[in-house]
Amino acid sequence: MLNLERLRALHAVAENGSVAAAARTLHVTPSGISQQLNKLEREVGVALLVPQGRGVRLTEAGRVLARRTAEVLSVLAQAEAEIASLHSEVTGRLRLGALVSPSRTVLPKAVAEIKRAHPQLEITFTEGESEELLPALIRRDLDVVVVDSWSTLPIELPDGLSFTPVYDDVAVVAIPASHPLAENKVVALRELSDHAWASWTRGTDFHTFTVRVLRAQGFDPRIDYEVAEFPAQVEFVAQGLAVALIPRLARVIPPVGVRMRDTLPPLRRDIYVAWRTDSERPAVRAAIEALREQFDALDTAQDTAQDTVD
Repeated sequence: MLNLERLRALHAVAENGSVAAAARTLHVTPSGISQQLNKLEREVGVALLVPQGRGVRLTEAGRVLARRTAEVLSVLAQAEAEIASLHSEVTGRLRLGALVSPSRTVLPKAVAEIKRAHPQLEITFTEGESEELLPALIRRDLDVVVVDSWSTLPIELPDGLSFTPVYDDVAVVAIPASHPLAENKVVALRELSDHAWASWTRGTDFHTFTVRVLRAQGFDPRIDYEVAEFPAQVEFVAQGLAVALIPRLARVIPPVGVRMRDTLPPLRRDIYVAWRTDSERPAVRAAIEALREQFDALDTAQDTAQDTVD
């Protein structure tokens, strides 16, 4: 009988691409992972890893065993979910992850709602981007995540995960109140080609999204201010230094001197709640329901605000 912990080590290397990354995922030392893998190779009697540059790669036998291990872990997760469903009290640990925007507006209320309904449930939360959250969900580092998919930068929805749409969002452009276009209800992005921009840091999803959107309008944006917070970006706009794209879900209240305007073309995104299909235990279902309710509340609040404006 093969040792499950050693199989987990092999699976972690296959999922993360290196022994060091696998060690971080499993919260052990790289030497501990190597020891587990050496013992596993002796158990199966064939090489599972071979050196490649400064790292390693799986042999054909290693890939087969890693794939079968993923199937075993999936079955075990389903068994845990079924056993958890037998209990009336929702307990255990729930690990949530979400994008920056809902981290400010939705997640605190959703977590509080879950804790009120299930006080024995231990909840942790991690903020990140879709490109980080989905792999963490697949690796079983997280249980439920909130991710986005822009119409101009759609995400791939991996096999083995379930998704439910919870919110339709749109990005607006923040411009200085003194700008000639500030009184327009809709601003064509191509008319902002000669402006400096504020956006997220290079390599992040939103930075990539901004560059792609503006290039589609015929120009390469000059992103002079790379700031990892939407409110901070808007402060650069308030000083007349830049313009910026801001999702409505971020719920940024524009300071004096800033106007938020709809864009041409419209920039829309879908917000999803995602979880592993094989791990829909009671705690996961409680999280999905709480997140749905809080996103619905955002829609209601937005409709009320729009009625007041109208």
